This record gives sequence, structure tokens and C-alpha cells, in this order.
Amino acid sequence: MDSITEGFNKAFLLILNLDAELLGIIFLSLKVSGAALFIAIITGLPLGAVTGLTRFPLKGFIVSLTNTFMGLPPVVVGLFLYLLLSRSGPLGFMDLLYSPSAMVLAQSILAFPIVASLSHSAIVSVDPVIRQASATLGAAPFQTTLNIMREARYGIISGVIAAFGRVMAEVGAILIVGGNIAGYTRVMTTTIALETDKGNFELAVALGIILLSISLIINAILHMLQKKGMLHSNT
Repeated sequence: MDSITEGFNKAFLLILNLDAELLGIIFLSLKVSGAALFIAIITGLPLGAVTGLTRFPLKGFIVSLTNTFMGLPPVVVGLFLYLLLSRSGPLGFMDLLYSPSAMVLAQSILAFPIVASLSHSAIVSVDPVIRQASATLGAAPFQTTLNIMREARYGIISGVIAAFGRVMAEVGAILIVGGNIAGYTRVMTTTIALETDKGNFELAVALGIILLSISLIINAILHMLQKKGMLHSNT
């Protein structure tokens, strides 16, 4: 019990003293997850918009596929990327394995279906009257699309935040393709796993507190946006 209490005390001291190693790990985590989220947004949001606003062959298949990929096992993504990026793999010449770039790629693959699927759901949930009113008022197709996207903005933002929460908590895929190299590819989740195995609980607990705080903030924002979305839809 004393060792646990001591570990928590040291963890809080690391946070309060803004320990350099702790800050470096946090900043790298935010950098990797932020870059992955950006890639997921610029690829997933257009797909969600296209599937939500238009009709085309294989649309149902694509929607089902993105919904299925929301539950992709991270270790499977990590294994797939490892085989692609290893020296004997087809993309080995890019020399990306065990680098932050590989970690960004892994997290963007996990975030992409979440952004695409939840954006699609938000867009198709918009009242058809919005589209009809835009057409009646002579709006161009692009303007109609913007109006629909504006109405769906709370659902879209919720999807983006949910994707960010997923990648921030990810450990399996980035551990495989990043290698957990100190000062280079070591992020919060992989450090917690490593330090816990080594018995160095103070750094693991400090990072756990930071990660839990980020998760609470993400959930609070999601709750607020969902509440706003419901109020908006009822007005």
C-alpha cells in the first residue's frame, strides 16, 4: 500500500514540476494523434458527405464497409502495416517502420472509418426539408450541400472528437509499427505499458492521469455537442 501511495505522490510531482520526459511524451502523443486525425478528416469527411448526399452503385457496400471498419482490431492494423513497411515488404523502400510517420499512418487508418461513418450518419439524419427548401429557393447544388453540412455540423464534430479519443487511447498498432523507442516513438499509451512492466509506476501513473484527463475532456465536449445537436434539431 505504501509503494502505491508513494507512486501516486511521485506521479503528481512529475506533473507539477513539468518533467521534461513527461512533457516530451505528451507532446509526441498529441502530435501523432493530431496528424492522424487531420488525415482522417480530409479523407473521411468527403467520403461521408458523398455517401450521405448522393446515390451511386455500391453505395450500400461502402457504407457497410466503413461501419464494419469502425471496429477494426488495432493489432491487425499494426500487423498489416508492419508487413507492408518492413524491409521485405512492398513499401520497405520508404523506410517508415519504427518512425512517427508509421504511427500516424496506423492511427489515421483507425480514425478514418469513424469520421466517415459518423459523418455519413449525421448527414443522412438532416431533415429532408432542408434540401427541399434550398432547391425551392433556387440554391445551387453546392449551396445546398453546404446548408446540409451546416445542419449536420454537431454530428460531424462529434464523429471527429470520437475519432480523436480512439487514436489517443490506441496502443496495439503503434506499438507494432513504432517500436516504442525512447525519445522518438514513445507515446503515452506505450510508455504506460512499458513502465508498468518495469515496475516504474510513477511515470506510468502520471501519464495515466494525463490520459484520463484528456478522455474526460473529450467525453465532456462530446456530451455538450450531442446536447446542442438535440436542442438544435428540436428548434
